[in-house]
Amino acid sequence: MKGNIAIIAALSGELKPLVTHRTARSWKRLRSSAGTELWEYRHKDGCWLAVCAGMGASRAAVAFAEAEKAMALDAVCSVGWAGSLRDQIRVGSVLSPALIVDAGTGEQFRPAHWTPEQPTLVSTSDVANAMEKERLAANYDAGLVDMEAATVARIARGKSIPFYCFKAISDDVNAKLADMSPFIADSGQLRLGAFLLHVAVRPYLWKGLIDLGRSSSVAARALADDIYEWIDERGYIRKSVGDYTGDKQR
Repeated sequence: MKGNIAIIAALSGELKPLVTHRTARSWKRLRSSAGTELWEYRHKDGCWLAVCAGMGASRAAVAFAEAEKAMALDAVCSVGWAGSLRDQIRVGSVLSPALIVDAGTGEQFRPAHWTPEQPTLVSTSDVANAMEKERLAANYDAGLVDMEAATVARIARGKSIPFYCFKAISDDVNAKLADMSPFIADSGQLRLGAFLLHVAVRPYLWKGLIDLGRSSSVAARALADDIYEWIDERGYIRKSVGDYTGDKQR
């Protein structure tokens, strides 16, 4: 497949290693609607778009709409950070899930390319803590959790646009994370000042936050590498017919 491919994430930190990658070819920041960020790379057969609009289902829909405003889409790919639900799925791993499940509706979505050895991803409305991760793993037989992939998959299916998904693990199954959900604004962005004040008076959360920052950076770089293995410099999807092996552990 070739043409216009939208790469949809939640946060700019998930995309920055992609658009500044050592093999990047002429990514350009575009003007975009309030609350969104958009980059493009034009090639002779079309364009890649990288877009983010914040965390959560509603913001994923905004990002999808922003990409469609820029151009007609031949394929769409949900990318970004995810939490591990299994001990064997380690921080820094990049996975292309075989199935995406919406925890709110029970809907299931298959990517345009999937292999049975890849795990299930479950999309939820809130950031999952350790207890919630245990429940999700048991209820959905899932290996990872995010907040946006199911929405992107649903919209793509409704428009008959091929859907792909790559997620990089930013926190392991036992990570002790501060509850970020109360600090996520309607824009899908973390209210950083309020969140840091909350964490500052709770020293038991400091190590988890520091670890998350480090592992998120590692995961974003690994994600960029895998996306560049998936799409070549001419804009062709070159790993869509059964030869994708993005389950390597880093």
